Amino acid sequence: MDNGNYYERLDRFLRNVLNDLKLSSIYKLLRKGNVKVNGKRVKDESHRLSLGDVLQVYYLGDSSKMKRLEETRELVPQKIPLDILYEDDTTIAIDKPAGISVHPGKGIQIITLIEGLLAYGREKGFEPHPVHRLDKHTSGVILFAKSPASAREISRLFREHEVEKIYLTLVKGCPQIESARLESLNEGILEVLEYSLEKRYREVSLLKVRLHTGKKHQIRRQMAQINCPVAGDDVYGDRTFNRNFKKASGLKRYFLHCQHLGFTCSSGLKIAVDSELPEDLLKVLASIE
Repeated sequence: MDNGNYYERLDRFLRNVLNDLKLSSIYKLLRKGNVKVNGKRVKDESHRLSLGDVLQVYYLGDSSKMKRLEETRELVPQKIPLDILYEDDTTIAIDKPAGISVHPGKGIQIITLIEGLLAYGREKGFEPHPVHRLDKHTSGVILFAKSPASAREISRLFREHEVEKIYLTLVKGCPQIESARLESLNEGILEVLEYSLEKRYREVSLLKVRLHTGKKHQIRRQMAQINCPVAGDDVYGDRTFNRNFKKASGLKRYFLHCQHLGFTCSSGLKIAVDSELPEDLLKVLASIE
């Protein structure tokens, strides 16, 4: 998917979403800087939106206090390019690009991956069911089931840690041990991953991570705990380092990619899906060689 393709003008999108407001009121919101796109104020009504962009609109509510418009829309099937890595009668695997969310979240999101799958499924005669998630800025393999029964089975495999999950990540520095198993408690839950060093660079290291559990932000949190935060991660990592590294390497997000998912169905069918590093991350590696 090329999520750099423009979706439509900002003012036109706002007119569709805020259909209870007068056009003059929408332009007033823009002039006053009450509209943010991906966290940055945008006043230009002709600003072009891209797939995956997130809007926040601040407006006066009934109490005359400034409020933030949250995501309230229903899921709408939307035709978007999908890079299908694997598909059979029960399962479909997509090569997810960075910058697009799987589901709507905070703010007004232009299009989400599930909406693209809903449109594709409508054409092919199935309804997609998410069985796991990737964060908005994480790229790589993501699975969807094609029926409730398939969703229950694959969800069980994830829950019982019977899905092989392998990620590639670039981290600050280099772990003291080239390969290790990390275990940590998070809210009473044991989180486990294994990593191995793929290549060491001057300031960073490329690691292969085998995720045994798979909780929210697990790789980013656990790598930060051993003082090797994921490059580009400003939540758990080193913001000063990230700012300098991004400027030098051209990295636009945190460096995390789901390279492989594999599992065995109850029928005995073995499914293995792989995703190559996307162009943006390959360019980062080339720049630091």
